[in-house]
Amino acid sequence: MTDFWIILTGTLVAASCGVLGCFLVLRKMAMVGDAISHSVLPGIAIAFLISSSRDSLLMLIGAAVFGLITVFLIQALQQGGLQSDASIGIVFTALFAIGVILISRNAANIDLDLDCVLFGEIAYVQWDTLIWNGYDLGPIAVWMLGGTFLIILAAIGLFYKQFKLCAFDPALAAALGIPVALFHYLLMGLVSLSTVASFESVGAILVVGMLIVPASTAYLLTDRLSVMLLYSILIGAISSAAGYYVAKWLDASIAGSMISVAGLLFLLAFLFSPLHGLIVRMRKRGRLKTVEAS
Repeated sequence: MTDFWIILTGTLVAASCGVLGCFLVLRKMAMVGDAISHSVLPGIAIAFLISSSRDSLLMLIGAAVFGLITVFLIQALQQGGLQSDASIGIVFTALFAIGVILISRNAANIDLDLDCVLFGEIAYVQWDTLIWNGYDLGPIAVWMLGGTFLIILAAIGLFYKQFKLCAFDPALAAALGIPVALFHYLLMGLVSLSTVASFESVGAILVVGMLIVPASTAYLLTDRLSVMLLYSILIGAISSAAGYYVAKWLDASIAGSMISVAGLLFLLAFLFSPLHGLIVRMRKRGRLKTVEAS
C-alpha cells in the first residue's frame, strides 16, 4: 500500500503542475513558475509563525499572496526597464532568501526544515493520515493535492477559452474584452496554490521540474492545446510511477528519480517526436537540400 500512496501523490503533483505548466510554456513564462515555486517560501514561513500549524488554511493564503507579489514585482521591474530574466532572478532569489532567514531564525517555532523545503518528503506521506470520525481516510497530502487538482481543473474548465486565447494571442483577447490581467493573475494564483500543495511531497526545487518538463514534452508531441493538456498529465503519471520504481531499484531520491524519468521522456520526445523531433527536422532539411540540388 505504501507504493500506491507514493505513486498517487507523485501523480497528483505532476498532474496539477503539468496542466498549469502547459500555459506557462505556451506563454513563455516557464521561469516565472520557477520564481513562484521559490518565492512563496516567506508566505509559508509567516503562516507557520502565525498559526503554529502545517495544516492551516493560512499556509495556502500566504503562499498565494507571495506568489502574486512575485508576479507584481517582476512586472514592475520589467516596466522599469530591467530585462525579463534579470527581473525574475532578482525577485525570486531575494524572496527565497527572506524565507530561508525566517525559517532558520525561527527553527524552534516552525515545524519545517530546509531539507523538506528543497527536496520534500514523499517517502513519508503515508504516515501523515487524515482521521475523521475514527476512520483513517488516507494521507493528508493526497487529499490536499487531490483538492488542488480539482480546483485547477474547475478553473481551467470554466475559463478554458479565455485561458487559451490569452496564451496564444493576448492582444486579440484584450481587443475582444477579455480581462487579460485578471486571467494572468488567476493563473499565477493557481501556480502558487499548486506549489504550496506540493511542497511537502517534492519540495521547492523539484516542483519546478513537474511544472515545466511534462508540459514541454507534451508541447513537442502535439499542436493542439487540449491534447497537450492530456499528454502532460499522462507523462507526469508515467514519470511518477516509473521514477518511484527506479528510486527503489537504485535506493535513491524518489522525487529526484521522478524528475529524471520525466527528463528522459523529454529527451526521447525532443529526438523522435513526429512533429517537432530533431531527427524529423534533420530529415526535412536533407530533403530540402536534395530538392535544391536537383
